[in-house]
Amino acid sequence: MNTVKQTPEIRYTDIENEYREFILTQKHPCVMAKTLFMLNDYHLHIYDDMQDTICIKNILTDLERFINQYDFDSNTFESFIAVFPNNKFNSEYEFETALWHTLQELHNLDDSEWDPTVSDNPNDSKFSFSLKGRAFYIVGLHPNSSRLARQSPYTTIVFNLHWQFEKLREMKTYKKVKKRIRKRDKQLQGTINPTLKDFGNDTETKQYSGRQVDKDWKCPFHKKQN
Repeated sequence: MNTVKQTPEIRYTDIENEYREFILTQKHPCVMAKTLFMLNDYHLHIYDDMQDTICIKNILTDLERFINQYDFDSNTFESFIAVFPNNKFNSEYEFETALWHTLQELHNLDDSEWDPTVSDNPNDSKFSFSLKGRAFYIVGLHPNSSRLARQSPYTTIVFNLHWQFEKLREMKTYKKVKKRIRKRDKQLQGTINPTLKDFGNDTETKQYSGRQVDKDWKCPFHKKQN
């Protein structure tokens, strides 16, 4: 029997199609994600191992390219999606540990100043993760997440520019979008994600992994000393 060799192009297309089905075909609650996928306004990258130093360096390089091509004067929103097909986690805690390791290493390699529009203190309600001088809201997803909306086909980190949320507020559509997403999330799972809080009400670090953390949880991230 002849076998067809899986080229990187075929593998990328297969994985991308799985994500398009996950977001567009299934009852995914995030209307923003659906819009991005319908308009092809996403940048999906595949990496071998989220805890490998070379891969982390590549993520940072790709994020810098993503930022440089972004038109901050437009109303177009885009997301950077890092996919790790080889990383599998049996529990939410295992994923959370790996996620913060990756974020810490990205920060350690970053040679840019922290975005001055947000706090660099992970315990601050105004904190947002910063890379290459731009703030990001991080969304971790993996197949074993307790939240259906985060049960992605593969381990994934989505980097959403914090600027986009401020732009939605400027456009006076933020509250409407937030209400629709939370309503759809409740319809999907029966409850909204209990970790969700508006920016400025609690540290968003509790939301990154998707695991419901307890009140004594401490963010493992440490900002490097200049």
